[in-house]
Amino acid sequence: MQASDILLEGYGRLPALVGAAVEGLDGGALVERPGGTGNSIAWLVWHLTRVQDNHFAEAFGEDELWLRDGWAERWGLSLDTLDTGYGHSSGQVDAVGVESSLQLIEYFNAVHSRSLTLIRRVKDEDLERVVDDNWDPPVTLLVRLVSVLDDCLQHAGQAAYARGLISSTRSTG
Repeated sequence: MQASDILLEGYGRLPALVGAAVEGLDGGALVERPGGTGNSIAWLVWHLTRVQDNHFAEAFGEDELWLRDGWAERWGLSLDTLDTGYGHSSGQVDAVGVESSLQLIEYFNAVHSRSLTLIRRVKDEDLERVVDDNWDPPVTLLVRLVSVLDDCLQHAGQAAYARGLISSTRSTG
């Protein structure tokens, strides 16, 4: 077994988690912010996808699909096209709007598919390559891939939790 097999297993769990969080929800539910201040499902899924797109592009010397394939233009967000969501203010969270779950799923699927392709190419010895020397210690490919997976899993879980909160308030209220 190669380390890439373990990474593929972990990343392979994301589509079901993301799909369960967004499928069947309309744009209004997707942008609703639990408690009026929590991150919306749309923001959480957009952010986890943007981070995966950005970090994989950087680590593997590729272009971000967000820019290369026109996702930024199609989404038409009032955010900088390089924005991934880190440190967003409440207003910036509100700026991430969607019309449907399909919009989220299509971008996620494109990024996820590219990520799996890149992971399949990784050899064990590649995992020690430094991909970001702005940290102490410098970030290796292994650390970057695991941290992106961790971020994606956490945000997918948060989106599922937000869905539960939104569904319960809509059915009772």
